[in-house]
Formats: sequence, structure tokens, C-alpha cells
Amino acid sequence: MKRNKGRLLLVDDDRYLLDSMVEWLASQGYQVYSAWRREQALQIIAGEELDVVVTDVRLEEGDGFEILAAVKEMKPELPVILMTGYGNVDTAVEAMRDGAFDLLTKPLIDEELELALSRALSQKRVLAENKSLKTQLDRKYGLEHVVGTDPRMQKIFDMIDAVADTRATILITGESGTGKSLLARAIHRRSSRASQSFVEVACGALPETLLESELFGHVAGSFTGATGEKIGRFLQADRGTIFLDEIGTASPGLQVKLLRVLQEFEFEPVGGTKTHRVDSRVILATNENLENAVRDGRFRQDLYYRVNVINLELPSLRDRPSDIPLLVERFLRGVVEETGKRIDGFSDEAVHLMQTYRWPGNVRELQNVVERAVLLGRGPRLEADDLPTHLIEQPREATPGRPVISTSSRTVTLKEALEEPERRIILDVLKSFRWNRNATADALGINRTTLYKKMKRLGLEDPRRPDYQPDEEAAVR
Repeated sequence: MKRNKGRLLLVDDDRYLLDSMVEWLASQGYQVYSAWRREQALQIIAGEELDVVVTDVRLEEGDGFEILAAVKEMKPELPVILMTGYGNVDTAVEAMRDGAFDLLTKPLIDEELELALSRALSQKRVLAENKSLKTQLDRKYGLEHVVGTDPRMQKIFDMIDAVADTRATILITGESGTGKSLLARAIHRRSSRASQSFVEVACGALPETLLESELFGHVAGSFTGATGEKIGRFLQADRGTIFLDEIGTASPGLQVKLLRVLQEFEFEPVGGTKTHRVDSRVILATNENLENAVRDGRFRQDLYYRVNVINLELPSLRDRPSDIPLLVERFLRGVVEETGKRIDGFSDEAVHLMQTYRWPGNVRELQNVVERAVLLGRGPRLEADDLPTHLIEQPREATPGRPVISTSSRTVTLKEALEEPERRIILDVLKSFRWNRNATADALGINRTTLYKKMKRLGLEDPRRPDYQPDEEAAVR
């Protein structure tokens, strides 16, 4: 049995020829619908999932160009192949101008029809893949992926809505790991330039000579090793967006060139004399305080004023702890989709630990922690013990949202203060049942797994402890 190569609609008012072509195409592995009148063809187009439409130009009712126009209105990505027994140059030009995929001349040659169908099906697959990739990009890099209910994040979202579709230069500032690159991509995806290139350059990753060539290109022989011409990133981003990350590392010489590009959108490649003009939207980012850099003479004042047209300052993650549960849920869904693991979520205690941690690596570090917990977690519910040790044993500081209790000897957190009574209760019950964990769990009204985790967290399972005794059940086994 031949595999289904595709679903075709064949339209021709010559009933004998129509039946003959349907029979032959079906024998070649196609699923074929047929129509000999325009209205019948339009009903099939509207109601069926088709891959290609093949129609004669001349029909008793209407013509193939009317069917082509209807397809372009109803299903613009559906390719249409026209057939005619009266082909000429004018007909071919009109067919291509109106959006036909191909024009075949009767009498049809089997191989010619097969080739045209194969090419049309390939184009439809490519368009479907491009649409799928665009959807994935929108889902991954769209503004909806930048999570935040914090008022400062909401203000940033409002500013993006206002400026995304303009040509204004945008400067994104914030600590490393706060999501500056993600925000730049989201701005691009939200603009009318979304179908064009998004070009990202990490300015701090390249030495000055290579960075200038990377941005503006070079001509052959402009420096040692330049054996051919190179197209720069600004030219690649023409009509699209160029994102310059770590702009604070740019050298004084490069800053001069950048200023000219941002003002006039013109530049010459390294070693060249030809001036290129581009229509590129420029987004820059830095984790450095550029005002201090200007004051220290490391960053040009005129360039600073030019790049600081629209400033989006991303707050650090520790300054918006209310967003952490949302981010955790978003990252968790992403990892679960990739790994296929069945995870119900994080426990309240685990989320609390993540909300009280300082996050020096910001959102990037949080994403890594969530991924690690999913990959190494031992059950469908991720507990505090599934988090890295440095989160569980994090330094205790008096910070907003983290209450502390003062004692005569030292300052402890509320969590620490509550842990000590819990530890004492569990230890007393363990001792009373001679470290029988089943009996201890029953007496405490918790299951054995929970008891194990509490013992581990509270340091009650170390055999070297003077008050430690082996589990009687283990001794019996």
C-alpha cells in the first residue's frame, strides 16, 4: 500500500480527463478530491484540509483564476497549480502575478505534473515549518515570556508597549542574569521588524580589533589574516534589530564609530572606503553604571546621551521576591516539557527558601536551580532537600521580607528559631522509641518519608552523634 503523499483537489470540466487523472494520481499515492464546477471546488477548498489545488484555467462555470483568487483569500498558504491548453507568455505572467505556484500546459506529461506537485508540497512543508518556528520563537522570546507582577516590571512592560514599534534606541540596564538579552528579543518580536533579523553581539567577549570587524565588517587585506571580505553585524541587521550587550566595555575608538552609526546610520568597513547605510534598530545593554563610567572618562558623554534615549532598568531578582513563584512555575513547565518527567511542583518550604535567597546570579541562576531540581529530584513533589546546599544553608541576613529574631548571643532568622523546637521534639520522640523511625513517625502523625527529610534537614541522622542509636528495624533486617 502506497503512503499518502498529500491531499489534492483536481478541478477540470472535462469529465473523462478528470476521471483519468484522478485514477492515475491515486495510483501514485495521492488522496484526490475532484470537481468539475467552480462552486463545487470552492466548497471542497473551504471544507477540507488540502495540500495542493490543481485547476484548469478554462471551466464551464468561471475559470481557474477565480479559484486561485478564492484560495488566496481563504487559505493563502495553499499552493495552486494552473493548467491550460492555450498557454502563452501573457497567461504565464498573469498566473505568477496572481500568486499561482506553477502553470502547466496541456497535454500534461506525467513526470512534469509529478515534479510540480512535489515542489508545491515541499514549499507547503517549508511554510508550515517556518510558521511553527515563528510560533516557538514567539513563545520563547515574546514579551509574555518575561514574567513579572512587580510594579517595576509592569512599568517596564508599559514602556515596551509604547516604544517597541519605534526606531528609538533602547538602553537596558541591570545586574548580570536579570534577563536583558531576553527582554531585547521580546522587544524585537513585538515590533514591526519581527520578521527580519535579530543580531546579538557580546561586546565584552571580543578584543577591540575583532569587535570592530565583527560590527562593521572588513575588506580583504585590511589587517593580518583578513584574506577576504566580511559582512558586519550592522549590515546583517539591516531592517531588523541589532543588540549590543556589555556596551560599557567598548573602547574609546569604537565608541566614536558607534556614535556615528547611531546618529547617521552610516559606516565604513574596516580598511574600506565604501559607505554603507543601514536601517537597524539598536538595543544596547550593560550591567555597568554608565554615568560613573562617563565621570571616570571611560565612556564618552555624547555617546551616553545618545544611547540613553529610552532606559529600561531591570530590577534584581532579590528586589522582586513576589515574582519568584511565577518564574519558578514558568521554568518548571519548560523543563518538564523537555524532559518528560512527571513533576507536580515545589513544596511551600522550597518556594519559601527560593524567595529568601539573595540570588547573586538573578533570573539565570533561578532557572538553573529549577532545572537541577527537576533532573535530580526524587519524587513528583520537589522538596527543600532537592535544592542546592547553598540555598538550604544560605547566609542569614536581615533583609526586607526576611524577619529576624535577636537573641543574647547572635541574630537568627525566624526559620532558625522555629527549627530548634522542632528538632528537640523529634529528637525526644526518637529517643523514646529507641530510634525506631516507623514508631516515631506514627507518634508524630507524619509519614516516614517526611520524618527522614526532617531528620536530614535538622541534622538528626549522623551516626557519629553521641546520642545516635541504630534503627531497630535495620538491626532486625
